[in-house]
Amino acid sequence: MVDYTDLGLVNTKDMFAKAIKGKYAIPGYNFNNMEQLQAIIRASVETESPVILQVSKGARNYANQTLLRYMAQGVVEYARELQKDGKVIPIALHLDHGMDFKICKSCIDMGFSSVMYDGSHHPFEKNIEISKQVVEYAHSQPHYVSVECELGVLAGVEDDVSAEKSHYTKPEEVIEFRNQTGCDSLAISIGTSHGANKFKPEQCTRNEEGILVPPPLRFDILEEIEKKLPGFPIVLHGSSSVPQEYVSIINSHGGALKDAVGIPESQLRKAIQYNVCKINIDSDGRLAMTAIVRKILAEKPSKFDPRKYLGPARDELCKMYAQKNHQVLGSAGHAWD
Repeated sequence: MVDYTDLGLVNTKDMFAKAIKGKYAIPGYNFNNMEQLQAIIRASVETESPVILQVSKGARNYANQTLLRYMAQGVVEYARELQKDGKVIPIALHLDHGMDFKICKSCIDMGFSSVMYDGSHHPFEKNIEISKQVVEYAHSQPHYVSVECELGVLAGVEDDVSAEKSHYTKPEEVIEFRNQTGCDSLAISIGTSHGANKFKPEQCTRNEEGILVPPPLRFDILEEIEKKLPGFPIVLHGSSSVPQEYVSIINSHGGALKDAVGIPESQLRKAIQYNVCKINIDSDGRLAMTAIVRKILAEKPSKFDPRKYLGPARDELCKMYAQKNHQVLGSAGHAWD
């Protein structure tokens, strides 16, 4: 058993309470390797933002969960070094889309400070049953581990999580789910979607440049949930904006991203006004790094040192995440709230 406090991590309970009060959202950034992790921490320290480091099942398989634990411990010290005054921004290590009790327990035992149990593929009562089991185990730890659950289904594909169609969260089920499970936050479905192709072209309109414009999010669902559970932390998954400049760079250097479209940043900013206090961003990070790697390898084919293309990709990712913290999530400057 590893206690996350020994790694210098924090859970998300206090983070979310402060975010709701301050009307901003905590970034949930996924990572799989060192370069992504460096970029996330650099951007968060530079913008003085709290941050949630997210690990999917695919990332655990790719990087090894023991190594991930020590990477998380290392970035706490890296953040302290970057800060230079001995303080450390609040950092949580979070399991993204844990699909059963076993994987949630394993992550808690390995030092994760927060886990997500995603039972959205189960019927409502089964989702409650397993969610409650995860919550009871997490909350019984010597140091409280926070739990995110999911109600409703997001369309799209991300690692091992996939669904053909969205099933919007039903506001009338939210109170019962929260009361029966005791979860700390709830991921809901209001029209966001996993992956870089979040919508089919026929679901969208096109602007004057021919770029797809997705349908608006269901703010009526958010508003109804806020009325039923005022002050309760809500999470949005599948919230990458799919910046078209990265899509263009990828496609012009040998890529094949057809009709890639994301969630407009203006809609994410609006959602934050309805108790959305955590926004997950993964695909944008993949796009930013891939765009730079493709560009460098295409323009400088003699390069073979990974540092020569992964380093610039890391720097681009850091720049993008800093922009997200400042202009989209509003989390910049709130590390010391």
